[in-house]
Amino acid sequence: MHSDKLTKTSSASSTQQYLDIESIHDDVVILKNGTMRAILMVSSTNFALKSEDEQNAIIYAFQNLLNSLDYPFQIIAQSRQINIKEYLVDMEKRGQEQKNELLKIQTIEYADYIKQLVNMANIMRKRFFVVVPFFLGEAKIEGSVFKRIKDLVQPAEAIQHQRSEFLKYKSLLDQRAEYVSAGLSAIGLKSVKLNTEELIELFYELYNPELAQEQPFKDEIVKNNII
Repeated sequence: MHSDKLTKTSSASSTQQYLDIESIHDDVVILKNGTMRAILMVSSTNFALKSEDEQNAIIYAFQNLLNSLDYPFQIIAQSRQINIKEYLVDMEKRGQEQKNELLKIQTIEYADYIKQLVNMANIMRKRFFVVVPFFLGEAKIEGSVFKRIKDLVQPAEAIQHQRSEFLKYKSLLDQRAEYVSAGLSAIGLKSVKLNTEELIELFYELYNPELAQEQPFKDEIVKNNII
C-alpha cells in the first residue's frame, strides 16, 4: 500500500518537472519563469451566418481590440470528443424508475439511441480560451518574486512580503483580463475568467485527454496537487 502511494507520488513529480507550470492558485497560472497567466473561457459565434455588415463590424471591433493592446495574448481552440456517460446512466436510471411501462421502454430506447449516435458520429465539443499574460519584467523588477512560492521554509516576514508582491501583480493581471473581456464583449462574445479549480481541471484534461474521459476531474486532484 505504501509502495503504491510512493510510486504515484514519484510519477506525479516526474511528470510535473516537464511542465512549464510552477503552480496554480488565486485564479492565476504561474509559470516556472515567474510570469503569470489569466485564462478566459470565451463563447463562439457563427461568423459565416452573419450579414456582410455584421461581419465587417466584428472584424473592425476585433482589430480595435488588437490595436489597443501593448502585450500579446493567445487564442486557443480545444476539441474533445463529447462524454455523455453520466447523462446516459441518468437516463437509464430514470427509465427503470418509470411506472408507466411504455415510458420506461421509450426512455431506455432513447438512451440507447443517443449512445449509438455519439459513437457513430464522433460528436466533438469545442471550447475557446484566451490567455492573458503578465510578465514580471513589465514591473521593472529583477528576478521572480514567485520563485518557489510553495516553499514555506522562508521566514514568515519574507513570505508575507512575497504574498504582497504577488497580490500587486495579480491585480494588474486582473485589470488586463477585464479589459480583454470588455473588448470581446464588443465583438459579441461572452467570456468568463476561470477560477483555480477550473484552471486545474482544464490542464488536467489537456495533459490527460484519454484519462479524463474515464476519470473526470474530481476534488481529489486538487488535494493531491496533480495537474
